[in-house]
Amino acid sequence: MTDSTVRIDGNTLRLPGGVAVRFIRTLRLPETGTHPLPPGLGEFPVRRVADFPDTAPEEWRARGGVMLPVYLREAMWLSFAGTAEPAALQVGVGKVCAVSGKPWTDRLSRDPQNYVVLPRQPWLDGINSGKGTVRQFVAVPLGLGATVEGQVTGEEVWGGVQLQSFPLTEGELTKWREDARRRSERARAITMPSGGYGMPPMPMAAQAAPTRSAPAASPRMGLGVGGSMRQEVYEDDRLLKAWAGEPAGRVFVHLVTPPEWRRITGEEPPPSPVDRAAYTRAGLPWFDYYDQDAEDLAPTDTLEAVKPVGDWLGDDHEPWQQPEPGQVQPLKDAQGKPVEDGDW
Repeated sequence: MTDSTVRIDGNTLRLPGGVAVRFIRTLRLPETGTHPLPPGLGEFPVRRVADFPDTAPEEWRARGGVMLPVYLREAMWLSFAGTAEPAALQVGVGKVCAVSGKPWTDRLSRDPQNYVVLPRQPWLDGINSGKGTVRQFVAVPLGLGATVEGQVTGEEVWGGVQLQSFPLTEGELTKWREDARRRSERARAITMPSGGYGMPPMPMAAQAAPTRSAPAASPRMGLGVGGSMRQEVYEDDRLLKAWAGEPAGRVFVHLVTPPEWRRITGEEPPPSPVDRAAYTRAGLPWFDYYDQDAEDLAPTDTLEAVKPVGDWLGDDHEPWQQPEPGQVQPLKDAQGKPVEDGDW
């Protein structure tokens, strides 16, 4: 019998099939223009709802899952580092698929594709809303209509984030493991240089005072969208039948305001993130990721039409300072320096 248990390892969610998901705090992008990938500013703390039977809302206890604290208009991205074997992962925002814009389902689809393929997809920063771009995940309270769920379905019922993992079929997984073993044997015969791309030290988050008044927030939060960034959502290069017909595991991720987090858990939430201008002035890096062997998945009309949260909450008054070209670090298939040519 397949183990369908979802576990927390530190702040990492581990779903069956070796899927690892972390929720990463980050800088919120301006809602105009297209930007490089913003940096990670540390992990969101993640706790099991079942560990707080006396303080968690009854509705949450019925749904189970986990919870994490987010500030109004705080941005996040999902990291899939640590996922070893291939898996298909569905990501829902208020039970709307963040890849296809279609309603949440327990079946994979290719028309349109409603999942990301791990570990090829290293992270997901937002909804698949443009060609080669995504719009950043940004937290907003339910009840304003600003969430992706509210704009796509006309209702705000679920909020939060939903995750569902599908492994390869047994035959496909056996074949992949054999291919991986052969690749490993070949790699051992090649001397590889040490080093590689690494994340910089994460800056300490600074406590920032609000710059404008905000509407009273519901303790239940959902995800809307903010600025656009250069990021591809990769098309699956396998046949749909390569994946299991049913999910191996699923989890509901509740998003909660910091005051409610404090009330439920007794823990202090993380301080609000460092402001964008201070990060850029310090010369810390932004990122640009490109995989030359992967194909970008076309966006759907549904997600292209989702409006940023500023349409509901007003203009973003946090100062923006464009990073210098040298601050943007290429990851994976970097173009490299040009090769000079001479007389032949």
